[in-house]
Amino acid sequence: MQSTADGPRRPAPRSIGRPPRRGRAALFAAAVLAVALGATACSGAPDAEASRASSADVTLPTAGARFDYQLGGASPVPDGASVVARDSTDEPAEGAYGICYVNGFQTQPGVDWPADLLVRLPGGEPLVDPGWPDEHLFDISTEVNREAVAAKQADTIDGCADAGYQAVEFDNLDSWTRSDGAFDEDDAVSYATLLVETAHQAGLATAQKNTADLGTRGRDEIGYDFAITEECDRFDECPAYTDVYGGLVFDVEYTDDLRGTAAEVCARVDALDPAPSTIVRDRDLVPADDPAYAYTAC
Repeated sequence: MQSTADGPRRPAPRSIGRPPRRGRAALFAAAVLAVALGATACSGAPDAEASRASSADVTLPTAGARFDYQLGGASPVPDGASVVARDSTDEPAEGAYGICYVNGFQTQPGVDWPADLLVRLPGGEPLVDPGWPDEHLFDISTEVNREAVAAKQADTIDGCADAGYQAVEFDNLDSWTRSDGAFDEDDAVSYATLLVETAHQAGLATAQKNTADLGTRGRDEIGYDFAITEECDRFDECPAYTDVYGGLVFDVEYTDDLRGTAAEVCARVDALDPAPSTIVRDRDLVPADDPAYAYTAC
């Protein structure tokens, strides 16, 4: 999710109530045990050099490739599209470069998490994302918690790799802006670095999701390989991503919130150098057989 001066703006929908496809029970159990024992001997977040070294073994999408964003349900690949993002619970699109969506910084509805890994309000109840009332923020304020959350997320990351995806995007990178001060940008960067290292070790490239104000930290500290953005034209943010990732930026604009027409959006983004690969989709990203479906590729 991205945020503006007026507060968080609504992101594209995420799949509801579906757990990760595979388990890594032993690793997660060890991480939770470390939390319970108050372990302090964790190795900590890997440094950026190690993450970038691992990224040499992954396959990147083609800069400027046409793509589709199918988080609302799998559809036939549009003509000319060779990069397709789908939810981690869907199979990758056959014959396309597959990007696996993972809700990296908040809970997925229907997936249970230990209470001590969630941000808690003074009354003890978990903090809720105001834009997504069925999602809770992970408490990544400590090294021990970051290690434990990343260990459980490794379950889903491995599932993406096993399913045949080539890359993964981790949503809600900017959750620190909604954490009521429970953790900050540096904590998010440290945790994201763990996720990226895990993905690289699984052979997956990684996409920074939104968060334009992160600047070069996403690439240079965390180790992201490319970017997926929502509404970078609508909020005049596209150069903030292309300045960092060049042509490896994949942008989704939404029909209910365009600056002008789809043709005007495409004219603006195509004039950028480099230009992000941009599509205009319906807000709910519904499958192609739904009457509300919309898709335009620039």
